[in-house]
Amino acid sequence: MQLALVNNQKVEAFPGGRGTCPLCGAVSIAKCGPRIMHHWAHYRIRDCDPWWENETPWHREWKSKFPIDCREVCHTAENGEIHRADIKTPTGIVIEVQHSAISDCERVAREEFYQNLVWVVDGRVFGGNFDIYHMLPDPKSELAKDLVWSKAKRHMHGANRGLFFRLSEALEENPLVTKATLNCGWIHGINEIEDEVNELYNGYHQFDWVKPRVTWLEAKCPVYIDFSNEYLVKLEQYDESGLKCVRLISKKKFVHDVMVEDHALKIATNFYPFT
Repeated sequence: MQLALVNNQKVEAFPGGRGTCPLCGAVSIAKCGPRIMHHWAHYRIRDCDPWWENETPWHREWKSKFPIDCREVCHTAENGEIHRADIKTPTGIVIEVQHSAISDCERVAREEFYQNLVWVVDGRVFGGNFDIYHMLPDPKSELAKDLVWSKAKRHMHGANRGLFFRLSEALEENPLVTKATLNCGWIHGINEIEDEVNELYNGYHQFDWVKPRVTWLEAKCPVYIDFSNEYLVKLEQYDESGLKCVRLISKKKFVHDVMVEDHALKIATNFYPFT
């Protein structure tokens, strides 16, 4: 744990410190050796929160982006079940910062428990298998409504640069065709619409994830992957064609929005100046 209660205040570990666990009330002692990250540990081993995992410097860095009152917040469900959220903002959004692999069962349990949840996943361990390709126009734009993109995959160099069909052309041949059913026709290259794509770009890209961690592709709550740069990579579906895509969201924007928006689905939906 990063935080324990000392005199009823949440504080970080300090040499010789003793406190209590905010979740279970057990005695906790500070671990502050010169070769370890300072943290609190239960005085005696106990089953406090089954969703707990060993904290890494990456976890600590994410928690430090938020005020201390937002870190390691005890969250109680209607049935009385209690867990300690990594981060919970004043507006009620819970952020679970996940470094290690997680089972489908545990992911589903956490999503059902917290509901208003967003995942931040450590992508450094699989970054070599995750490719981000060409830009996509805003899916709500008129241009995007006419395009069906060929799925980009590693070693498919044409699709990786950007290939698409036009729905308007297909409708001339088959009035019943939709973006979900269109899979053939005249193939166009992104160079034909490059200026328009640049103008309508707001973070969307094609991607390919070789040997993916499938549980994140099936998550019901938003998933943001951290590859240790200034952006988070959000997993999304682009449009009714079913195309899986990613969206780049700056960490600064993400941290701002989770503190002011009241639902995880509203993150990065409103754009306005902020500092």
